[in-house]
Amino acid sequence: MVKSYLIGLLLLIPMFGFSQQKDSLGEPLIPSNKIELLKNINFTFGMRMGFQAYTFRGGDNYYNGIQFLNGFTALGISGKLHERVHFTFRNRFNRNSDVQTLDRLGSDIELAFIDLKASPKLNIRLGKMNPFYGGYEYEFSPLYVLEYNDVYNNVLAFVTGAGITYQALENHNFGFQVLNSRTMHYDDLYGDIVAENIQEPDWPVAFVGNWRGSFFDGKLETIYSLSHSYEVKKRGTTFFTLGHKYQNKNFSLMYDFHYSYEEVDTKGILTSIVDDESIAEDVLYIENWIRAEYRFSPKFTGLLTLMTSSAYDNIKASNEHIRRSYGMIPTVYYSPFKNIDLRFFFAYIGRYFDYSEFATQNFDVSSYNKNEVRIGFIAPLLLL
Repeated sequence: MVKSYLIGLLLLIPMFGFSQQKDSLGEPLIPSNKIELLKNINFTFGMRMGFQAYTFRGGDNYYNGIQFLNGFTALGISGKLHERVHFTFRNRFNRNSDVQTLDRLGSDIELAFIDLKASPKLNIRLGKMNPFYGGYEYEFSPLYVLEYNDVYNNVLAFVTGAGITYQALENHNFGFQVLNSRTMHYDDLYGDIVAENIQEPDWPVAFVGNWRGSFFDGKLETIYSLSHSYEVKKRGTTFFTLGHKYQNKNFSLMYDFHYSYEEVDTKGILTSIVDDESIAEDVLYIENWIRAEYRFSPKFTGLLTLMTSSAYDNIKASNEHIRRSYGMIPTVYYSPFKNIDLRFFFAYIGRYFDYSEFATQNFDVSSYNKNEVRIGFIAPLLLL
């Protein structure tokens, strides 16, 4: 309905465009033969803003904070240009706009790709996109995630490349991508911090494959993925994810398992802990993520997210356990309107970072925790 009103308004604009020199209608702002195209175009404006109060306790982290925070602000444009050609673009305003040295786009441009329907079962995607990683934590837009677990909080989530998806069976879809493994050249990304025998590859490339399955009339779904990427010459990251979702009426339960073995630390967590002016090598991150959601009524929804993340160093040699983190995020959504997806939320974010005895003895670190309360709103607004 709103889109029809907007298109009608655009058609009326020429009636007010009289020329000063002659009594005739001016040229329309949007030609009439282009108006039909607008029916297939969507403009979205996503916002998440809130008030947060937090405390850090432990180690050197003894401080409090209170502030308003713009967690997500983005403009998106998507639509159908042809029966077989769709496009998607999203610019996030609260991200760095510096042009990246490898893919030649700013980090604020998260999505910029076209989707070609090659056949009824085969689609081709070209441009800057999200990798086909598995798991349901990654399925949520950053608009809806108050805090990611450690791996996805540090993963490179939008890169340039090409991908295909194939609907092999009604309930089984397969995807494969070839992507840049970074958006910047190694020297620009790491500067003078290097690891021994590190060389820039001819092509820092990532290969990603995934499988989406649906069972029991859609009540059980899966998203599994396996990827391998080369950040430097002959050294890379193997990332394996198992995602599961159970949905029944007003209740859903999701569980993800993540395994990331990295010959050169791409997440930067262990590199920051070791802090010896070199990139950590042969590291492993293992994670669990659970989210339960229940819709109490059309206006109230309750969420509970639980997560753990374990980090290990020198896997091939001594397999040293360095850190384990825990997270808990209970949240309540209140949606006062029927026709507008505007959600007010109240959430508590509790994180605890526990360092092993080996880490405390060798890297001068100690365990700490963060407690945070957020009150705000989430608004995925459809403008056109």
